[in-house]
Amino acid sequence: MVMTDKEIQEAVLGELEWEPLVKSTEIGVAVKNGIVTLAGTVDSFAKKYNAERAAKRVNGVKAVVNDLEVKLPFDSERTDEDIARAAVNALSYDTAVPSEQIKVTVSNGWITLEGNVEWNYQKEEAEDAVRYLTGVKGVSNLITVKPRVEPLEVRNKIEEALRRTAELDAQRISVQVEGTKVTLRGEVHSWAERDEAERAAWRAPGVTEVVNLITVSPVLETA
Repeated sequence: MVMTDKEIQEAVLGELEWEPLVKSTEIGVAVKNGIVTLAGTVDSFAKKYNAERAAKRVNGVKAVVNDLEVKLPFDSERTDEDIARAAVNALSYDTAVPSEQIKVTVSNGWITLEGNVEWNYQKEEAEDAVRYLTGVKGVSNLITVKPRVEPLEVRNKIEEALRRTAELDAQRISVQVEGTKVTLRGEVHSWAERDEAERAAWRAPGVTEVVNLITVSPVLETA
């Protein structure tokens, strides 16, 4: 059964209530044609990020527009120098991140990460390391993944990963690799499944771009 915008709105509000890092009363939710818009003011970038993730988990959501504004409380304000120092330390402490290959820039509380890594998980890990630091208002992850493997090997690894994922029917998803660009096609039953397929593609070595053309067709419920 296809969900109405009203049903999607209620489901998103319910999901926000279950998200431990988010106060649902701070966030307004509007839905039009399956596109969710989040509005309001939160006191940390972590809340903005997790609110968006919660909305994307809801079945029937086609896209999320995150218009939440981050306004830090007085005791969370930090100078850009303090944030930069904390970010550099966080990256150096994370053993999954080649911190010597990453440059940190901070402007008005907004962190920009630049540099080159060999795996996409290292790019994601770097962002995770700095996202929850006190005083951060946003993160721009401009780290580049440098390819080191052949396209056929990339495709094989992605298809193997899809087959290993219990939540996915790998036979419903096709994988095309051109250089370091991966294109996913097929059909799944929820946004969460679509995201999981994309995560599987990003975990392959050398991938620098994933085009997710998988469509979401909710399971029809019978009486």
